Amino acid sequence: MRVRFGCTFATHQHALQMNFLRKLHTAYGFVVFTLLFILLFPFFLIPIFFKSQFQLTGILNRWWARFLFPLVFLPYEVECRTKLDPRKQYIFCPNHASYLDIAVMGFNPINTIFVGKSEVEKVPLFGFMYRRLHITVDRSKLKSKFNSLKRSLKAIDEGKSLVIFPEGGIMTKHPPHMTDFKVGAFRVAIEKQIPIVPVTIPYNWIILPDRPMILHRRKIKLIFHEPIETEGLQPSDSDSLKEQAYKIIDTELKKHEMSWNPQSPKGDFSLANSM
Repeated sequence: MRVRFGCTFATHQHALQMNFLRKLHTAYGFVVFTLLFILLFPFFLIPIFFKSQFQLTGILNRWWARFLFPLVFLPYEVECRTKLDPRKQYIFCPNHASYLDIAVMGFNPINTIFVGKSEVEKVPLFGFMYRRLHITVDRSKLKSKFNSLKRSLKAIDEGKSLVIFPEGGIMTKHPPHMTDFKVGAFRVAIEKQIPIVPVTIPYNWIILPDRPMILHRRKIKLIFHEPIETEGLQPSDSDSLKEQAYKIIDTELKKHEMSWNPQSPKGDFSLANSM
């Protein structure tokens, strides 16, 4: 009994220490993120006031990501399954289970703007930048969803590429399982006849879970799949295009399942329900 009590106490102490260190790491990461934004903010003013310089938004996001993750001691790997043409436009559709996903998409080799939740506008200074460079949407309001669709179509006409999280936000209750995709991104892609690029982010739900939002150190991975061409597709093909993108990402997530929980059977996301 004494041995068991001693082991239990030591395990408890170790868990407390690890929890403290993770909280410290999280606070440090937030400070670094904020300081980098403040340093880059004057440069974000260029595309804000000079609309023709919109490509600078993607360049600045890339530099932000390249400085952020080494400084917060998070290694990363970006895998492009095919070379993306910087002269073409794309709509990128990543899975979304962590607030870290937005920062990680800064590694996108193509300069893009985001279509994201309007709640971001409330963040001091950051919200000012976000609502002027990106497209925000309040999904609880039909008018806002319609306006974001119109703005997305206009952005394509202006030569921009988009990042749209097709789940509509962090909606899943059991990551890495995804919720059903919304059809908006796929309708825009078909109407403008530009490719969809599925993107798999397999580990961010572990590195920075939605609740509690505490950093866990491990390697970030970002996978850009081959583009799905939409040339010749009709609006009636939106659902099948949506399902095709969903299947690509879901299949990739399942490939990484064994690294989340080596004890679970293949295809069983049991770790998701135990965290």
